[in-house]
Amino acid sequence: MARPPVLPGPRPAWLKVKVPAPEVVEQVHALMRAKRLVTVCEEARCPNLNECWGLHRTATFMLMGEVCTRHCGFCSVGKGRPGALDPLEPQRVAEAVASLGLSFAVVTSVNRDDLPDGGAGHFAATIRWIRTLTPECGVEVLIPDFRGDAAALAAVLAAGPEVLNHNLETVPHLYRRVRPDADYAQSLRLLAAAGEHRDRLAPAMRTKSGIMVGLGETPGQVLDLMADWRRAKVDIATIGQYLPPTHLHLPLERFVEPQEFEMYRRKGLEMGFRRVQSGPLVRSSYHAQESFRD
Repeated sequence: MARPPVLPGPRPAWLKVKVPAPEVVEQVHALMRAKRLVTVCEEARCPNLNECWGLHRTATFMLMGEVCTRHCGFCSVGKGRPGALDPLEPQRVAEAVASLGLSFAVVTSVNRDDLPDGGAGHFAATIRWIRTLTPECGVEVLIPDFRGDAAALAAVLAAGPEVLNHNLETVPHLYRRVRPDADYAQSLRLLAAAGEHRDRLAPAMRTKSGIMVGLGETPGQVLDLMADWRRAKVDIATIGQYLPPTHLHLPLERFVEPQEFEMYRRKGLEMGFRRVQSGPLVRSSYHAQESFRD
């Protein structure tokens, strides 16, 4: 059993979470197991799981297994050689969306660099199945970088998600330590390409990206990254506190004060973002439906 992480002092009051509606949480958990589905809520040990499952009856579905081909130092998802894709998984995700009565669904995945398209076809099939079973449901996809493959991105965009999300995760200065298998400029190009698609063909679609803070970045580096987002025409930004899942993951350098999060929100709105979700408990899909409504 993994030991708990070493934190820079006791957890502040603003990072303590109440557990609402445990009986509803268990109902959602049972549905996920019955459908043989994986959620990033559980895999990433999200601090908002009980709120999202217990109060809002929402979950972020994670496609293509529980094993990732990359080695990000902040992530608790397993690393190694993934298994074969389950062709029925997109349908089962759509059935769970229908069972939960969702009006908005978030779908993400592990990285699958072993697949020729990085799993883009699996994302597209999931969007189409959700459209078939719950036509009125909006869909946000949180996608990997597909190793810069423009055709893979185009396949996802062609399925018509309401929100195309791809996280930068951290500032470029920390990429080698935090995301050793990723490329900051490549991720920005993906976001810019999605923005170009929106401008040409899908004006109602929104683009989105997020980072964690507390890994050793400076406020100035965060603001520079936010300026890069705007140059890539990103509509929605999310900024949240990094919390190491175990002592084996990257250490937490500092707890970021709520006032600093508020500064990022205010500066982001001044830059022209449609919405900036910035706070200690913010995660990429936290209150995703509300973000889309703005």
